[in-house]
Amino acid sequence: MTIPKPLIVQSDGTLLVETAHPVYPELRDQLVRFAELLKSPDHFHTYRLSRISLWNAAANGCTPELVLTLLHAHSRYALPLHLQQLVLAEMNKYGSLQLVSGTDCHVLQGDRALLEAIRQLPGVKEHLQGRKRTLLEVKERSRGPLKRLLAQHGYPVQDLVGYLEGEPLSLELRTKTRAGHALLLRPYQREAVRAFHAEGSGVVVLPCGAGKTVVGIAAMAQAKTHTLVLTPNIVAARQWRRELLDKTDLDESLVGEYTAEQKEIKPVTITTYQMLTYASGGSKSKTNKTYPHFERLNRERWGLIVYDEVHLLPAPIFRLTADVQSTRRLGLTATLVREDGAESDVFSLIGPKKFDVPWKEMEQGGYIAPTTCYEVTVSMAHDWRVKYIEATQRQKYRIASENPRKLDALQALLRRHEHDRVLIIGQYLEQLQTVGELLRAPVLTGKTPTPERERLFELFRHGELRVLVVSKVANIAIDLPDANVAIQLSGAFGSRQEEAQRIGRLLRPKRDGGESHFYTVVTRDTIDREMGNRRQLFLTEQGYAYRVLDAEDLDKPPEVHPV
Repeated sequence: MTIPKPLIVQSDGTLLVETAHPVYPELRDQLVRFAELLKSPDHFHTYRLSRISLWNAAANGCTPELVLTLLHAHSRYALPLHLQQLVLAEMNKYGSLQLVSGTDCHVLQGDRALLEAIRQLPGVKEHLQGRKRTLLEVKERSRGPLKRLLAQHGYPVQDLVGYLEGEPLSLELRTKTRAGHALLLRPYQREAVRAFHAEGSGVVVLPCGAGKTVVGIAAMAQAKTHTLVLTPNIVAARQWRRELLDKTDLDESLVGEYTAEQKEIKPVTITTYQMLTYASGGSKSKTNKTYPHFERLNRERWGLIVYDEVHLLPAPIFRLTADVQSTRRLGLTATLVREDGAESDVFSLIGPKKFDVPWKEMEQGGYIAPTTCYEVTVSMAHDWRVKYIEATQRQKYRIASENPRKLDALQALLRRHEHDRVLIIGQYLEQLQTVGELLRAPVLTGKTPTPERERLFELFRHGELRVLVVSKVANIAIDLPDANVAIQLSGAFGSRQEEAQRIGRLLRPKRDGGESHFYTVVTRDTIDREMGNRRQLFLTEQGYAYRVLDAEDLDKPPEVHPV
């Protein structure tokens, strides 16, 4: 008996994939090259072809023929004509508009009819200074704003203008770190650096713990130019500084920190997004706002700007990044997912995705720790349930997230992992303070001063602190390689991005080769459970499966599963 093919392709770009099919794991790894996961129930996963996913696929050398051949090969039914037209239209858009250097301005070139259609789009004419048969002359300062505007209208621009030369900088990777450990780039790190330097600017996507910072440093060593590094916070900035001094021959006098605590501008300067987006001129007036720190740093001749955790770019940075298109840009991230739909801004202003590796492939190669994901469901007491039913929709989520019965599940999980290094993560500060008091464990939040944060992280790294309670400030840019258990009590609604970042705290390979455990505690039959399912989408796309546990069963001996 012939097994039906696993894929059902719909004309609106939706792809339904049967997860129990023998070829599903292989097909999933192919689909993530050009589609994004929307839903992940047990039997069928739902993917969607989007403009951005198809543009990124095209920018990475994937052809419409390759995509359609794969869909034809695995589709249970004939491919809808509209779907085939969507793939051809969107993928062929990339490269059909090219921005190149002209004699005294930038030039947008392409098919005459396409250029005429673009010229009529709202907001485009203000960025133009002239028109010829197959050319539109673009104002020099409009390079970034025009690319951003056209991407929002559905027209990606391939930017071939090139870059100004930054100040040169002698910079080499060490063969051994300062601590004496051998330093050798992993094969995928070398390929990521090669892909970035091959053509223009762009984004490298690698799991947390896979060495994105090393990729950034290696890219700097290849560029050999003055570099500005943008990070999410001071802790991340200082980690970058330590890594640079540990893994390169740079003298510490050449690496500066530009933060609220000290403002040094050196050949390599590390700052935070908060510093660049600090505005003066009054909060009520958008037109009179100035960005003094951005303006000061933008006067330097940077040859490279590195955007760490590029998916977190705040909206003002998109506007400011539009002004630095003459500088080569490297984005580093674990996921390009943005809940605000601003992926097109990342695409147009930083560049297309240049390199990506499925997380499970990295795990199989031993580059990140094997991690098992669990969803722990808890019930809700009657009085709490009444409170939930009577609440508004937004209040419902917080009530379900702070369900007191989650604390019982938390204590049962800690008994399971009494010898492990555990991070307890949550969204709501009152909930975290309650947990800290219950467990007599330190609580780290956005209000915790930087020296105290670093002290707590250091105690955790050295095993003097086994349990650490953290808010969303620990979602990113903390290096805790020995953390092997994370228990998530609450999060930012259905944020796929946050879920990926939180599991990332566990992915650094363990010295003993052991695996990690990631638990999400949710209240059953509530919006908390619905948001939990949405949060899981990105990790499901990467090949992770969530095992559902009932909180009442947690004190039973855990089942042994082969890794």
